[in-house]
Amino acid sequence: TWHLKKIPQIVRERTFSLDSPKFEAKTKLELNSVCGIECQRKLPVPSLSDLKNLLSYETVFENGTRTLTEVNVLGAVLDPAGNTTTRRPSRKKRQIYGTDSRFSIYDKRFMTNFPFNTAVKISTGCSGILVSPKHVLTAAHCLHNGKDYVKGSKRLRVGLMKTKSRGNGRKRKGTSDGMPSFQWTRVKSTHIPKGWFKGVSGNIALDYDYAVLELKRPHKRKYMELGISPTIKMMPGSMIHFSGFDNDRSGQLVYRFCSISDESNDLFYQYCDAEPGSTGSGIYLRLKEPNKKKWKRKIIAVYSGHQWVDINGEQQDYNVAVRITPLKYAQICFWIHGNDENCTQG
Repeated sequence: TWHLKKIPQIVRERTFSLDSPKFEAKTKLELNSVCGIECQRKLPVPSLSDLKNLLSYETVFENGTRTLTEVNVLGAVLDPAGNTTTRRPSRKKRQIYGTDSRFSIYDKRFMTNFPFNTAVKISTGCSGILVSPKHVLTAAHCLHNGKDYVKGSKRLRVGLMKTKSRGNGRKRKGTSDGMPSFQWTRVKSTHIPKGWFKGVSGNIALDYDYAVLELKRPHKRKYMELGISPTIKMMPGSMIHFSGFDNDRSGQLVYRFCSISDESNDLFYQYCDAEPGSTGSGIYLRLKEPNKKKWKRKIIAVYSGHQWVDINGEQQDYNVAVRITPLKYAQICFWIHGNDENCTQG
């Protein structure tokens, strides 16, 4: 069953106007020298004042204006265990581990139906997932490099999948049913937590590599619900799943699933095969609830991408995802609804 947790409250305190961003940063889909597994073990538990700072957020609007919202955090349970992780053996430096286990989704019956149709393409080159009739969850570094917003984020757009036939409506021999094309929608506003910005978070920036985009017009598709990530031991079905638009399979929606190998309080380390382009995909769980025929799915993490980290003087790599903790659930839910009334159950 889903394990419900008591959700803390994120309360808006003050909002300030800021200067417009320069929008001069380069998009970088692979991050270097971030705080990895060994580094996470040494991090102190954030205090309540730390959390208020890390969870305050910037909002950038379509016209280029920007605000900073300071928040208060109510009912947060600070974990005395800190950023503990389980130790697992290291592995080779590859993004595709052994046999490539990704699936390209060609059949438009799957591509345009739930859950695959919740995957979206971000105009900066990343992926994302629909989390409400007009909100998309993605990775913060798709929009901001920690110091400035990336060039393409000034006129940010989100591509929702639709299919196009090849030829004159007839399927040619040896071709698929259809390849995805995109219906592009402008982004009205973007929320990014201060914890992502360098100078605020220090080494723990990756813990806050998530952002929410508000679309200018609502879509009419089914979207994915948010959930709170369980620990590895409590993972329903023991598998995570996600779909995105990997760069090495241009024009294709790519699906994969795998188990999680390591975890900290804020991150999942896993061996899911992925390439740049799938960054920002929503990672979800599947659970078949008692006496119900259909699968229930919830997003429990955001895929942050392939990471290189120095551990004991050696470079190691892994594919990493940002867990949706109770605090992050409260913040993302607050961004979606504008209040915390709909955010009490995780």
